[in-house]
Amino acid sequence: QVQLVESGGGLVQPGGSLRLSCAASGSGFVIYTMSWHRQAPGKERELVALITSGGVTNYADSVKGRFTISRDNAKNTVYLQMRSLEPEDTAVYYCNIDLYDGSSRSDYWGQGTQVTVSS
Repeated sequence: QVQLVESGGGLVQPGGSLRLSCAASGSGFVIYTMSWHRQAPGKERELVALITSGGVTNYADSVKGRFTISRDNAKNTVYLQMRSLEPEDTAVYYCNIDLYDGSSRSDYWGQGTQVTVSS
């Protein structure tokens, strides 16, 4: 019964910024790793950033220094702050949350939000 709701996508000019949010609704679960992935037209979905329950982060080489992933455990929400956006960042962005529901550990996907970087 866990559902993820994403928001924050849109159209931005090169060099601009966007902040994506992904909130998990439901109850009876414990969240572990939270991550962001993206899929551009004609390409496979790729991992762009993740953050563990201990706050350790990892980024794809293409976004290092420009993107920042963070989480608010009280709100069951993960964020992706994107700066210095480039046309190559254009894609549908999906959040993923790894969690334990009291019985087993599994992951859930958000519905995706479009990010378009264009002048």
